[in-house]
Order: sequence, then C-alpha cells, then structure tokens
Amino acid sequence: MTGNRDSLASYLRNRRARLDPTALGLPAGRRRTPGLRREEVAQRANISPTWYTWLEQGRGGAPSAEVLDRLAKGLMLTEPEREHLFMLGLGRPPEVRYRPAEGVTPRLQRLLDALEFSPAIVKTATWDVVGWNRAAAALLTDYSRMPREERNILRLMFGPRMRARRDWIDVARFAVGAFRADVVRAGAGDSVEVCRLVGDLRRLSPEFAALWRRNEVVAHGEGVKCIHHPEAGPLDLEFSSFAVEGRPDLGMIVYNPASPAVADRVRALILAQPA
Repeated sequence: MTGNRDSLASYLRNRRARLDPTALGLPAGRRRTPGLRREEVAQRANISPTWYTWLEQGRGGAPSAEVLDRLAKGLMLTEPEREHLFMLGLGRPPEVRYRPAEGVTPRLQRLLDALEFSPAIVKTATWDVVGWNRAAAALLTDYSRMPREERNILRLMFGPRMRARRDWIDVARFAVGAFRADVVRAGAGDSVEVCRLVGDLRRLSPEFAALWRRNEVVAHGEGVKCIHHPEAGPLDLEFSSFAVEGRPDLGMIVYNPASPAVADRVRALILAQPA
C-alpha cells in the first residue's frame, strides 16, 4: 500500500501545481511554487488542511470515495483524471455518474460521417438519439425531420410504425431488456429522465408496461437486425455497440450489411439520397 500512497501523493501534488490561482479568483501574490497552496485545495475540496497535507505526504489511511470526489472537484479533474485518482486512492474506479447528454462533439460527428455506407448512431442512456450519419438517415430514420423530444428509440419502438411489423413483440422484448441493462450500467436507473420516459411509456403502451414488469435484462453488444425499408425492402444488417470513452451515458451503434448482396442495395440506396 505504501507504493499506492506515494503514487497518490505525487499525483495530487502534480494536479495542484497545474491550477492557476488567478483563473480561480485567488490572489497571485508571492508563491514559492506553481499552482495552488495546500490549504487552498483543502478549502476548495471542503476537507481539513491537515488531512490534505497528510495525503500529499503519503501519510494516513486510504481516503474515502467521498473525499476523493471532493478532491476531484477541488482540483478540477477531468473524468479520466478522476478515474485515475480513484484507482490510486482506492484501487478501483469510481461508481458511474449519469450525466444527461446534450449532443455529440464535432470530433465524434466526423467519425460518424466517415462511415459513409454504414448506418451509425450515438444514443444516450435513455436511448435518445443525439448523433447520426447520412447512412442512418437513409436506412433507419431521418432524425433531422423529427422534433428533438421524439428522437427516442423506445418511443419509436412503441409507435405505430414499428408495431406494424410481424415480429414486433420479439423486437420490443429485446429492446426493453437491453434498455434496462443500459440505464443501470450508466448509473441512470433512478434518474429523472428515465423515470419520466418509463412512466410515459407505461401509460401509453400496455405492452411496454407488461414487458417492464418482467424485469428482464439482455446483452446487445452485437448481433443481426433486419430492417424493413419502405423502398429497399428487408435488409439484414450486422450491428456492433461501442462505448464512448469517458462518457458512460453515451453509446455508439454501427450497422454493416450482412452480405454482399445487401451491401450493394444499401450502397445504391444511400447514393440515391440527396447530399
């Protein structure tokens, strides 16, 4: 444990030295070393200056998760830095924190757009679609034509368009089980957003209410999905799910044609769409 304490102490000292006092509204004054003073970090983290000094000196016992969380906020750590702090302090990553997503970064959108003939979407833990590419608009749903509040996979699943499918109930059962697993994994099970979505669907759909009561959980990392396109007919697509680094609330799903024949039809369909 001594090695871990020393590594934690070194990391804290390094992160403290990075902070600019003037940017945080603190007087610059005469400072012997770069960054904040120990007592300033302790005040920002709402912990004892003595306790913080001991942590930087590799003394005392292991800090609690609550203390590490306060330190992460006080030192303005990024999410990867916060996770590293927990690994050094407790030997495990922090519990997942759910953060509602507003959208995707420009870099992530460029990645989606680079998948020219592979429909790809980015969804939140509540299955709101917040990013998609041209291929997804052509084959799955043109989310740009929908109000933002309607861009939800579950709301679409239990809408009239999907219910017309002969295999709808099997697809819906799978979707509800996968959704339940997603929200728990993202730490969003008790969030206001999830409670509102589940409440709405239970009121609007007896089928959803029945499936939700079953309390089933399924994995959906990869598989084959048959979509029924109004022009191209049934298309078998393989799908793979990916986590977005540092964002447990976001997931990306990429679809690829399951055969060369389907690939030709998909390519023709996408190229026929207006740019």
